[in-house]
Amino acid sequence: MIPELGHFALALAVAIAAAQAVLPIIGARAGDARLMAAAPALALGQLIAMIVSFGCLIWSSVVSDFSVYDVAMNSASNEPLFYRITGVWGNHDGSILLWCLVLALCGGAVALFGRNLPSALRARVIGALGIVSAGFLLFTLTASNPFRRLWPPPVQGAAINPLLQDPGLAVHPPILYIGYVGFSIPFAFAVAALLEGRVDPMWGRWVRPWTLAAWCFLTCGIALGSWWAYYELGWGGYWFWDPVENASLLPWLTGTALLHCAIVVEKRDTLKVWAVLLAIATFSLSLCGTFMVRSGILNSVHSFAVDPTQGVFILTLLAITIGGSLALFAWRAPTLVATGVFAPISREAALVVNNVLLCAICAVVFTGTAYPLLAAVFHEQLSVGPPYFHLTVVPLLIPLFAAMSVGPVLPWKRARLAPALLRLWWAAAAAAAVGIAAEVGVRNAFAAGGFAGATWLILGAFAELAERTRLFRTSAAGFWSRLRAQPLGVWGAAIAHAGLGVTVAGIAGMALAQSTIVAVRPGQTIGFGGYQWTLLDERDVPGPDYIAHVADLRISRDGHPIAVVHPSVRTFPESHQSVTDTAIKTNLLRDLYIAMGGEQNGAVVLRLHVNTLAPFVWLGALVMAAGGALSLVDRRLRVGAPARRAAPDGAPA
Repeated sequence: MIPELGHFALALAVAIAAAQAVLPIIGARAGDARLMAAAPALALGQLIAMIVSFGCLIWSSVVSDFSVYDVAMNSASNEPLFYRITGVWGNHDGSILLWCLVLALCGGAVALFGRNLPSALRARVIGALGIVSAGFLLFTLTASNPFRRLWPPPVQGAAINPLLQDPGLAVHPPILYIGYVGFSIPFAFAVAALLEGRVDPMWGRWVRPWTLAAWCFLTCGIALGSWWAYYELGWGGYWFWDPVENASLLPWLTGTALLHCAIVVEKRDTLKVWAVLLAIATFSLSLCGTFMVRSGILNSVHSFAVDPTQGVFILTLLAITIGGSLALFAWRAPTLVATGVFAPISREAALVVNNVLLCAICAVVFTGTAYPLLAAVFHEQLSVGPPYFHLTVVPLLIPLFAAMSVGPVLPWKRARLAPALLRLWWAAAAAAAVGIAAEVGVRNAFAAGGFAGATWLILGAFAELAERTRLFRTSAAGFWSRLRAQPLGVWGAAIAHAGLGVTVAGIAGMALAQSTIVAVRPGQTIGFGGYQWTLLDERDVPGPDYIAHVADLRISRDGHPIAVVHPSVRTFPESHQSVTDTAIKTNLLRDLYIAMGGEQNGAVVLRLHVNTLAPFVWLGALVMAAGGALSLVDRRLRVGAPARRAAPDGAPA
């Protein structure tokens, strides 16, 4: 009965989404206040229906109702309850239902928190979200129904993929989806602006908080996915340039560009066409990532192997959404006339440089990801690996990092470059000193350059704060008074930029990582990386639905024990799969990383890594997201612009 209720709620959500896609837009077009007023109620109705539907699927998994096909294929009664719940979105059908739920959450958020928007604009935004929702919900109901019945039901389910039985990956998809789908709101604002034929500074201010919220979640989602791959897959790296990793990076790059472009729209009433195009491109790339992951065309540890017909359906949705929005853009863009001007050297110009470089990086990553897929159509087999991305992306990052620190110290509208550079002399001097010292110490040009760049970014991130507070140019009391008066948005921007510097420092440190593969017998000690690694014992430990072969390994330095760690290999009898459970001993400045392999002539095979500054890679991403969240709390951004008001009677327009 519960699955039927969930199926009915899903069908109801399709009907509500269809009404949401049509009625508010007609009402805004005709000026019908009743139809426009129905938009928030329809969005909230769709959200309630999706919560019921998703809740029914979770309940079916919790009680192990194996008459539901998705539950039987992705759950087992002997699994821990946590993984029975997370298994709901650990498969294709359930993940699409989660996608639709998050999309409904976006519509509900605009309905609840968009009350300061003009009624016509809010109706168009909710209507645009309804169009996207209707397409994905129809796909879910017809081609990817998670409530399909299986008869006769099996006694025991097939269980979730063992790789997904991990807390990191359990929370990674929902956070990533909020980031992915969150960009549907800026996309809807872009479509609404094109339908209305109007983009102004208020539009830029309204778009910024929604873009920033989605960007924060996407940043955290990417970091969690990278961290999971680091400790779960056992290869010891932080980024493999896997096609699915790239699929999440692409909207992050254009979303970052949109976030900065919206500032120029708000401040100078210019770059309006570019901002609208970025909003369309960012959500379009999110949809492209969905297609690549779920169409079965990628060979990746992340991808879902599904029926190709589902990929065709998603591709059709993609073509309609992206093609329709771009056609609307081509029709309406000429009406979006920019009124603001700025000099070639100004903060606005620095933000334009930022946008161009981010989009250039996005273009080369997209080319490297998509070209092998296009080549396969013509029966050519080729692969694009890390060397391509390193050679194309790194040269673009250098001017981007330079602009990130110089831009915030430039005045708006018109500036001179020399005074701005003088304000950053101390950051440049410190970066040069760190780079020289690192080159002398480690003899690694990439690492030395990375440490210098990280120093430049971290110190340069706070240069605007130093300028605003007149650091070393006023009394201590005056400095503290100015510091306390700074808006949270200024602090948030500085912290986010510094967070990127922390990540760059981690990447530079990983260039110094050491690794080896050894075969060790119990009682034997191996010297590697300045540490002594002693295998104490190996044993079998039963788990809830697996058997773990565990190695007890003592790590020492100069004869002093540091830790005893327990890497293992877990074997799942029901699925006949084995996964590596790594052991990591960290002090935040380096990771001692151990992955266990099989046995060789009675000896245990271990992969040992000494990863310098590895935690900084993910710590920096969290700092970036924290900076974005701090900016989001800023009252100026949270409250947003007041609603457009009609001029009083007798007043000039």
